[in-house]
Amino acid sequence: MKIDNLNWSILKLLQENARYTNAEIGRTIGLSSPAVAERIKKLEDIGVIDGYKAEINHIQTGYQLKAFVTLRAFMGKLKPFLEQVKTYKEVLNCYRITGNENLVMEVVLYDQFHLEEFIDKLITYGEVRTSIVLSNVIENNPIGKNR
Repeated sequence: MKIDNLNWSILKLLQENARYTNAEIGRTIGLSSPAVAERIKKLEDIGVIDGYKAEINHIQTGYQLKAFVTLRAFMGKLKPFLEQVKTYKEVLNCYRITGNENLVMEVVLYDQFHLEEFIDKLITYGEVRTSIVLSNVIENNPIGKNR
């Protein structure tokens, strides 16, 4: 399925607010509600739309720190860590990357003491570097048509 301009418009609106109704989207882009529903269904079926989620404010839930933590795994420790990291509730996202480090994790933590405990769990697997997030410059920027 080709992602035409109307599909891109639908995707842009859904990325802004996944709770827009088909009628609201249709009014905005000039399609009927059933036409919007059909296009969304096709985008879901081919995997362009992976799902829908609620965005949670980590500070309002008690997690005062957000950080990016990189791990450069010790020899033989990467595969065990790839299984262990799935059990850490602090980890929002974990990416395997190229470069000097093997992984980068986006984590939320209650405070600096929680951060220290978290780092202590990681150091048995490799070298750890931490960058605490001070503020968001861009977050969840919508994917758009490049051309």
